[in-house]
Amino acid sequence: MSLENYLNNYLSYIKIKNYSEHTIVNYAIDLAQFVEFMHKKEIYQWGEISVSEVREYLFDLNEKGLQRATIARKLASLRSFYKYLNRQEVVKTNPFLNLRTPKRPKKLPQFMYPREIEKLLNINDSSPRGLRDRAILEVLYGAGVRVSELTGLNLEDLDLERGYIRVYGKGSKERISFLGEKGCRVLANYLQHGRSRFLSQTKAVQAPTTRAVFLNKNGTRLSDRSIRRILNFYVEQAALEKKVSPHTLRHSFATHLLEGGADLRAVQELLGHVSISTTQIYTHLDREKIKKTYDQAHPRA
Repeated sequence: MSLENYLNNYLSYIKIKNYSEHTIVNYAIDLAQFVEFMHKKEIYQWGEISVSEVREYLFDLNEKGLQRATIARKLASLRSFYKYLNRQEVVKTNPFLNLRTPKRPKKLPQFMYPREIEKLLNINDSSPRGLRDRAILEVLYGAGVRVSELTGLNLEDLDLERGYIRVYGKGSKERISFLGEKGCRVLANYLQHGRSRFLSQTKAVQAPTTRAVFLNKNGTRLSDRSIRRILNFYVEQAALEKKVSPHTLRHSFATHLLEGGADLRAVQELLGHVSISTTQIYTHLDREKIKKTYDQAHPRA
């Protein structure tokens, strides 16, 4: 059984498990690089790979100067793949099982200030594309959803009268998120005046029956990559002097909720975090803000 075997099956498997397009691309790259390294060592069977070879691979990654966070992600990719191989009874042991993952440096998430959000959302374009793009940005920030959750939205997932949005997160876990009155109006406007135009302009056979909320010019579901391109365009239009990703809007959603007095557990539920410790990183942002206020205001600071 060659090293290339099972790679495509595994990538299809994690796609079914609702991994984001971004994650799937990264995992594919990580696995291909690992296979290439093993080929250089003249190893062509999964069963031939031991802890010793894995340690050599990690040493090689360190020698290349990769950041700890990148190495940790590559390890996670390979560990997950080996679990899959083990369940498929392709291998009997997992050489990644007891390897210690490099500690990631604690990095506070980037977020935007409310005035920056207002600049970003100030889209004066009544074309179908403008209506769609405004709705995309409103949902990313207003509901705090992941980009993969946004692109996965179907019409039946929306209850705009009550401001409810049903999303499917990591591992296809379902949760209810909320969208404020302003966001609901923007989304309803797109659905009424923009989405139908995308459907009518397409020649694709499947387009008239698609249930996807956000459509491209072909009348089919927008991809994660397309959402990132759309966001980058409006970041440039707003002349924002910082790098902004869909996750930046999600971070901003959480930060602004906590700054407004929201309970940490409630924010955890809204973000779809399994562990409260994942959500707690946002409390550090509050401390940073308090410290800045102290430094500016206290005579002995």
